[in-house]
Amino acid sequence: MSNDLPQALIEEAQTRRQVLERAAAAAGIKPWRDSGITRSMARVMAFSHFVSIGCTRDPAMLDDLIASGDLQRRYRRQDYEHRLDEELDGVADEASLGVRLRRLRRREMVRIAWRDLAGWADLAETVSDLSAFADSCLDRTIEILYRWQCHQYGVPVASDGTPQQLVVLALGKLGARELNFSSDIDLIFAYPRAGKTCGTGAVVSNADFFVRLCRRLIRVIGQVTQNGFVFRVDARLRPFGESGPLAMDFEAMEHYYLEQGREWERYALIKARAAAGDKQAGNRLLQRIQPFIYRRYLDYSAFESLREMKKMISLEVKRKGMQNNIKIGPGGIREIEFFGQIFQLIRGGVNPALQDTGILKVLSVLAAEHHIPQAVCNELSTAYVFLRTVENRLQAFDDQQTHELPSDESAILRLAASMGLADGRSFQSLLEKHRQRVHHHFQMLLEAGDAESRQEIDDDHLQAVWQNRLTGPAAAEMLVATGYKQPDEVLLLLDYLRSDPKTRALSSRGRWRLDRLVPQLLKEIGGGSQPMVTLARIIDLIKAIERRTSYLALLLENPVALGHLIKLSSVSPWIASFLARHPVLLDELLDPRTLYRPPRTEEMQRRLRQRLAQVPAGDLEYQIEQLCIFKQINVLRVAAADVTAALPLMRVSDYLSQIAEIIVAEVVNLAWHHLVQKHGHPHCRLDGKSCGRGFVVIAYGKLGGLELGYGSDLDLVFLHAGSNRPTRGGQHPVDSAQFYNRLGQRVIHILSAHTRAGRAYDVDTRLRPSGSSGMLVSHMDAFAAYQADDAWTWEHQALIKARPIGGDDTLAGRFKALRAGVLVRRRSRGGLQKEVAHMREKMRRQLLKPEAGLFDLKQGIGGMVDIEFLVQYLVLRHAHRYPGLLQWTDNVRLIQALIETGSLDEYSAHILKHAYLIYRAAAHQLSLQEKPARVPQDKFDRLRRRVAETWQTFFCPPG
Repeated sequence: MSNDLPQALIEEAQTRRQVLERAAAAAGIKPWRDSGITRSMARVMAFSHFVSIGCTRDPAMLDDLIASGDLQRRYRRQDYEHRLDEELDGVADEASLGVRLRRLRRREMVRIAWRDLAGWADLAETVSDLSAFADSCLDRTIEILYRWQCHQYGVPVASDGTPQQLVVLALGKLGARELNFSSDIDLIFAYPRAGKTCGTGAVVSNADFFVRLCRRLIRVIGQVTQNGFVFRVDARLRPFGESGPLAMDFEAMEHYYLEQGREWERYALIKARAAAGDKQAGNRLLQRIQPFIYRRYLDYSAFESLREMKKMISLEVKRKGMQNNIKIGPGGIREIEFFGQIFQLIRGGVNPALQDTGILKVLSVLAAEHHIPQAVCNELSTAYVFLRTVENRLQAFDDQQTHELPSDESAILRLAASMGLADGRSFQSLLEKHRQRVHHHFQMLLEAGDAESRQEIDDDHLQAVWQNRLTGPAAAEMLVATGYKQPDEVLLLLDYLRSDPKTRALSSRGRWRLDRLVPQLLKEIGGGSQPMVTLARIIDLIKAIERRTSYLALLLENPVALGHLIKLSSVSPWIASFLARHPVLLDELLDPRTLYRPPRTEEMQRRLRQRLAQVPAGDLEYQIEQLCIFKQINVLRVAAADVTAALPLMRVSDYLSQIAEIIVAEVVNLAWHHLVQKHGHPHCRLDGKSCGRGFVVIAYGKLGGLELGYGSDLDLVFLHAGSNRPTRGGQHPVDSAQFYNRLGQRVIHILSAHTRAGRAYDVDTRLRPSGSSGMLVSHMDAFAAYQADDAWTWEHQALIKARPIGGDDTLAGRFKALRAGVLVRRRSRGGLQKEVAHMREKMRRQLLKPEAGLFDLKQGIGGMVDIEFLVQYLVLRHAHRYPGLLQWTDNVRLIQALIETGSLDEYSAHILKHAYLIYRAAAHQLSLQEKPARVPQDKFDRLRRRVAETWQTFFCPPG
């Protein structure tokens, strides 16, 4: 055993080694005698559970690493390529490809971790090996999948017949060839030119070919199976984010970045590198988009983005509970990276040496060219190597993507020993020294940027302005110095707040808090991009909350919360109004960990159940209030992430839809338990068999189509499988059909009841059979008969967007089957065209309120509803031949399905999808600005005309 390990780790390593040796003996493997191997084994067994378990489960793998000499030698790049060629030789299908890659991944990760933990490889070798292995896996997998797909569809070619290959750009750590042990790989996919496949197989467009190829690649590389994964793939940094195509041609990608690219994408692309596929073409693409990343001059306008980045970074580094995160916590890895990247954006266009993807190289260039002192470079570089080594040691322990320092002493001791330190205290001391240095340099850089952009404001003078002790030109001069271009309007706003009856009625304590808060607001808002607008919104909010002075105290005592409030209010009047209506949500501003990152579905479900579990079972009013608060908290988080560009539009709608589904499911539970307690259990049977609760909620409209907005109603239909037999087990039995009708009524009541915290949702049930005159809760068989025999075509259109979101699984399955059965009917083309067009015009007459010079994004000619009706027409027209069209309920995926089945040509599909996403984004942003979904007539004139022409193609064909 190694004498430089603490006794506790020596014992732990000894135990693991004994288990490994028994496993090796059982496999017929002779004991390893190499002294270097046996000495290093103590450290490796002590520092990595992942390596220990991997070798114990497969001692032959370790024996091969030792016997081949691979464990003790440094790889060259081509070594990974040769090994992949050997491992993947003769692979015949995706399943076996995935298995072989995962088997090789386990071997090579054990090798890399062993060399790192044994001290045989420094950080540079470790991250280089991890990156080279990832590159090789991507390259060889793409090569195999491309060959298979060409056999199926033919070779993708440009219009001149030139074969096209996939280009893979790596960003982040992989782009910089600095991959850590258990990292995601951030990828962007592209191909040089549009076209279609050429061969004996089914012809598809190049776009379709490469999107399919990317999906297969992500599945093979990133899907978690019983054998684990190869690398987790994150493709969300691509143009348009998750709503954009997985792969784009070079021209479209260049157009996106030069026309629509955002500042954060410049930061992301600093590390971009052609990592796999056609790397020569990838380098050409990077050259084409370089003007977006690096300006051809000293880009002092980047100081504006620097100020915004400062706000964003501050939100991250001040996260509650994130002090021990070595990546995003204070003085962490990200601060070092941003330090270098700020200089890269400002100076990289005129100094190509700063365009390197590696942060250590960038820091050395900055020092060499005297942009930073050599001492700063040395301290940041040393800290970076230390922190990245700690990161790898944390992740190599159990192959987990973590950046959190452990809390228990034994884990800290293990980490300290792996870093060559005697004990946990020594490790913590050294770590703290590095982090303090990093944070100091980072703060100094940001403060320097602020000093260039703003002057210090005298708080006493702003206090005098607010309290009307400084008036006239002197007050105006002070406000101008603070950042307000319309000081007279600011003075009117302040007078408006001072003279409000609620302000005058404040207690002395409340008035003291307000007098301290307003000058802070004036100062902070004055440094923003639109101070007058923001101040007006904040003053309206202050008027709404000032009588509850605890909220004033919250903002006074928590400058971080105040900063979030100002930031969010500046970009969205909707958020400001939302907070004014629900001031309880101001508490959420205290915790940016959750404010800008909506939780996953499972986490939201757990939190809602925890919230409701704290409410007495019989207190329905308080239960409804808690549902409302839960909804508002999570909607605020989505809105905060939305307006700060942390979520793309499609994910915003997904989150809003998930929130609604979670609430509906919980409301059904509450309503069910209440009625069962009172009336007993209903009798329910479907197709002669008993089913669970016999009740299902069907979402139509925006919720059904996963396109819910911030203020959307819920279009719901309730179905049951009850009989006329009375309920059993309750004190007040009713017939089962009546039970289900009351269940539907109670669900609506809980969802729409007004509480002190507002209401959860408005509910619209008019899409049920026979509309408002029909039964609130229909029997499943009656619903099926109605859809089969009596429903209008527009009701079948609505059915396209319908999906079950809560209740009984058996009924949900039955609904899906009957929905499919109705929608796959063969329909007369002429009759269908006439009915859809007639309903569209009827809706337009009822809902469109024309205004001169304005285009209604929803109801206008060539607008969203036209696209929706056209897609629905095509689904109804072709579903009998392509039942796969019914898999989706949202418009974007339906358009894609129409392309894949040949029901819609790619040109028309591109127009419809592009227009729909642009219209939705515009309407969405207008809603956050509390404006109607109307834009100037000429804003989307060309797009609108193309949609209208596409409509005419299908509904008014020539002749």
